[in-house]
Amino acid sequence: MKHFFLILLCSYTAFSFSQSQSFKISGIVKGDSNKILLESATVYLESTKDSTLITYTISDEKGEFTLEGKTYDNKLNLLISYVGYKTFKKSILINKEDINLGPINMLIDDNALDAVIVKSRAPIIIKKDTLEFNVKSFKTKKDANVEDLLKQLPGVEVDEAGKITVNGKEVNKILVNGKPFFGNDPTITTKNLTKEIIEKVQITDTKSKADAFAGKESDGENKTINLTIKKENNKGVFGRVAAGAGTDERYEFAGMFNYFDNDRRISVLSGGNNINSSGFSFGEIRKMFGGGNSMRFNGDGSFAIDGRSFGGGQGITTSRTSGINYADKIGEKTDVSGSYFFSGSQSENKSSTERENILSDTRYFTDSNSNSSNSTDSHRANTELEFKIDSTLYINIRPSFNYIKSENISLRDEASSDIDRVLINESTSSSYVENTAKNFSNNLSLTKRFGSKGSFFKLFFNNRNNITETDDFLDSETNIFGATPNDIIRKQFTDGENQSSDISTGITYRQPIKGKELSLDFNYSYNKNKQENIRSTFDFDTSKQDYNTFNKDLSTNFKYIDDNSTFGLGLSYRKDKLSTNVEADYILRTLENYDFLRPDLSIKRNFNNLQLSSRIRYRFSPKSSFRIGYRLRNTTPSLSQLQPFQDVSNPLNTVVGNPNLKTGSNHRVYANFNAFDFTKGTGFYGYLSSSFSNNQVVRKSIIDDNLIRKTTYENVSGNYNINSNLFYNKKIKVDSITTIKFGLGASLGLSKNINFNNDVKYSSKVRNIGPSFNMEFNIKDVLEIRPRYNLSFTKNVYDINTFEDRTFVYHRLNIGTAFYLPKNFEWRNDINYNYNPNIADGFQKSAWFWNATLAYSFMKDNATLTLKAYDLLNQNTNARRIATENYIQDSQSTVLQRYFMLSFSWKFNSLGKKGEVRDRGFHRF
Repeated sequence: MKHFFLILLCSYTAFSFSQSQSFKISGIVKGDSNKILLESATVYLESTKDSTLITYTISDEKGEFTLEGKTYDNKLNLLISYVGYKTFKKSILINKEDINLGPINMLIDDNALDAVIVKSRAPIIIKKDTLEFNVKSFKTKKDANVEDLLKQLPGVEVDEAGKITVNGKEVNKILVNGKPFFGNDPTITTKNLTKEIIEKVQITDTKSKADAFAGKESDGENKTINLTIKKENNKGVFGRVAAGAGTDERYEFAGMFNYFDNDRRISVLSGGNNINSSGFSFGEIRKMFGGGNSMRFNGDGSFAIDGRSFGGGQGITTSRTSGINYADKIGEKTDVSGSYFFSGSQSENKSSTERENILSDTRYFTDSNSNSSNSTDSHRANTELEFKIDSTLYINIRPSFNYIKSENISLRDEASSDIDRVLINESTSSSYVENTAKNFSNNLSLTKRFGSKGSFFKLFFNNRNNITETDDFLDSETNIFGATPNDIIRKQFTDGENQSSDISTGITYRQPIKGKELSLDFNYSYNKNKQENIRSTFDFDTSKQDYNTFNKDLSTNFKYIDDNSTFGLGLSYRKDKLSTNVEADYILRTLENYDFLRPDLSIKRNFNNLQLSSRIRYRFSPKSSFRIGYRLRNTTPSLSQLQPFQDVSNPLNTVVGNPNLKTGSNHRVYANFNAFDFTKGTGFYGYLSSSFSNNQVVRKSIIDDNLIRKTTYENVSGNYNINSNLFYNKKIKVDSITTIKFGLGASLGLSKNINFNNDVKYSSKVRNIGPSFNMEFNIKDVLEIRPRYNLSFTKNVYDINTFEDRTFVYHRLNIGTAFYLPKNFEWRNDINYNYNPNIADGFQKSAWFWNATLAYSFMKDNATLTLKAYDLLNQNTNARRIATENYIQDSQSTVLQRYFMLSFSWKFNSLGKKGEVRDRGFHRF
């Protein structure tokens, strides 16, 4: 069967090549007024029959362009779009392979009433730092959501978890018509809004609204996506409802209702499930529940290797969510938005762990078992008010309130034995903890612009208040069997209250030195954080059968104050292609701790630090840019690390602070280069980052003969981390319906970490190389095949003889498929294969994790019936091995296992005329 399919696929490809006609069209775009060469003009070809986009490109710095491809048509429309100019349109006869149009003069758009204006439908427009995509130019399946649309845009990548990157930069904000949609979770927008209501996708560097109003440049580390809706399509209702039931009493349900009336927008959503799905699940056929975990590297140079860890993670979680979002415009100067969101969950988990602990002169073993149950309810309300008093004054106010209540019940037992498996100590504990947290915050900013050269003044004031109350009941017994036997029995109640307040304010003033090109920034900010922590622990009095004996050793009562002022100076330079920024900050910080139970432990420390940052960005063309930067940051030790208070809450690990800790410093140098050639569909991204740390605070433990730890903190210098990533992708358009995309990537990591092992100082060096490959074969409305392969080579080298150098190899293969035949059917598969030859005997070195869905669409594609199979091969056992220089650990916990579910979803839409996106095409006035 597979040979028949391969022959059929090859025959189809050969047939497509033989029937289509190759073409190459070139030219030079010029401005009519002064014959200037127009860089970044959008040049595209459309079918004369139905205006279907054939291909497109962007003119280079010399105004030159080349369009290459294959087509079945003999005649095509060539269009050229450029901001400030009328759209150029010309019919092209495909009668030879190489067509040179020579210079093309664009006419300035002066909006004259008697002029003939062609409305542009350019697939992509470049406006300085903004990329704008015309949604109609990018084809997706009929019921596509925003996430499906983003996957079709050049330079945009969306991973299995919904994380979005643009040319390697993470998207951390998604807006709808310039306003947030249900807070800061981009996946609520991308997974639940349908493509059919979107007109344009705009991608810019992330800025705060105040910085955008002031015209301040972004650091370029993150991207923002703004989804715009046509005005004629911005009035009506749309939404979706879904429900599903499955084997093992699995279920899911979700509903979303949206009402849009131009500037007014109201959205309501609700959902729930017991399949470990956070957020919402509409029974979508593309939802594949995540995949297996790969090798993980920790900050201390350790690494974790999963044996058979896939899918749902630890525990079984039942969740429910609901919320409402409102946005409106009041008059001409005021925008208002607000949202309320509720989320609740209950989870159950059982786990067992076997650990071999490695000391500098011996080894010992620790086995543990735990059983936990957790319940959490969270309420979150956010509001934003924007006042544009005039063209020079902007005020932004953002209050928010959070309320969280949780309950946790846990049972745990642990036993440790020496190298000869002689029991040294053991412990059992049971606890019930109830937490209630209330948080209120408010952010206020005022921005005033002066003149036309970029001068502005910005004032901000932020405050945050938090109260957390805790009731903690604990029963525990610790038995020590060594040379000095001891039994520690605790039956206690702890009443805790933590209050914190944070106030920060600051000003920024920009003074132009040379027009808008060169400017000087003056910054000042003040921050005061105050915390009051009271934990009153009472031992159980058996005679009175009550918790009334105060335990001072396990109680705390202190006030913590962090008071700091920052004085800053910044110099910015901006030209068409070059922008650079240099900033210097001097920080005056005072840390104080008043211990009312132990006045002799009260401390006060002053820390004065210099922080620096600089970055340079150069745009070679709209297709490519380069960025390099440097940053110096300082890390002040926390008061819990400084205060010499002995924390004996864990009988097997006493923690005490070190008042002699110094401020840590971190130097980071980074550079990246990205390029995307729209003509060839080729993209390249390269990134290099290196950081070096001095006086970094690390834990230092000493373990005695009874395997009891005493932990403190020390400064270490010489840690570093260097990592780089390279990625190349290419798109090949076989014909009008067949495309092939492939990508090659590689990551390189090198790090050094200094730590302590039973008071012995040592260093570890970790080297990692990770090549990767991915491909996507797509026949429109027929099939998609997406294989992805990752390989990881890791070597750990230690400068202590006790630790053996280790080498690890890890393989991961993912295959995603989608078949769209017969009509209205869709069959999707998500298959993960993990192979780790380094897993110890007794653990399976390889395993498959396979999720599949079969869907049928009806009622004009508004309704979908879906059959889902989770973990089809029933291999989700979550057995795991973690190896570090200090220990080797095998663990297992509760996971979600195989089930089948039948779901139904229905969407409705009355936006525009009968809910359809109106395509007006080209109009003449």
